[in-house]
Amino acid sequence: MLLKTLREEVLDANLELVRRGLVVYTFGNVSGIDREEGLVAIKPSGVPYDALKPEHMVVCDLEATIVDGKLRPSSDLPTHLELYRQFPNIGGVAHTHSEFATAWAQAETPIPCYGTTHADYFHAPVPVTERLSSQEIAGEYELETGKAICRTFNDIDPDKVPAVLVAGHAPFCWGPSASEAAHTAVILEYVARMASHTLAINAESRPLVRELHDKHFLRKHGKNAYYGQVKTQ
Repeated sequence: MLLKTLREEVLDANLELVRRGLVVYTFGNVSGIDREEGLVAIKPSGVPYDALKPEHMVVCDLEATIVDGKLRPSSDLPTHLELYRQFPNIGGVAHTHSEFATAWAQAETPIPCYGTTHADYFHAPVPVTERLSSQEIAGEYELETGKAICRTFNDIDPDKVPAVLVAGHAPFCWGPSASEAAHTAVILEYVARMASHTLAINAESRPLVRELHDKHFLRKHGKNAYYGQVKTQ
């Protein structure tokens, strides 16, 4: 089986979305990329999660040519591929329709950083894309979705804000691997839920001050990060 380890990781990342309650029925998808081979493994389209096996993951190149697998890939494949082409540091992409993050996407509203939980993972508000035009929707819709995401990050570092809300649609998240992309999707939903509750308690809530936002993000992700344990060989 081509890319056996990657397929197993991608399957487990997809199942993590189920374990965390971020998807129902056949919603959502996770992919992973082998940068050396230039190949992507992704969940097949419309297959129930409880029926998935590693060999069901579809393998294709960055031009969407299927190189291994008997099933159709996720219909969101062109979106994933555009992110891999434009964001060279990412190794996995996760797409869900999780309740609170999707509500913010439907409201076409970025998720502000109201507290340090958000700041630990995202170095800015989680942005929302512009609406697709009628022509983009009628054309290569999934590819245009990917392009809209990438345009949103013209002035945002995708390594520091590894998630986006697609207007009227739902979130996409990414990370260095498929498992970390799924992890980001879990955190995004948690942050989106807390932001919603924060505004319900106080509609005039203010974003976290920049200094505290920077402190929490950089102590985990900065060059002098000190959160967690020192990794040894």
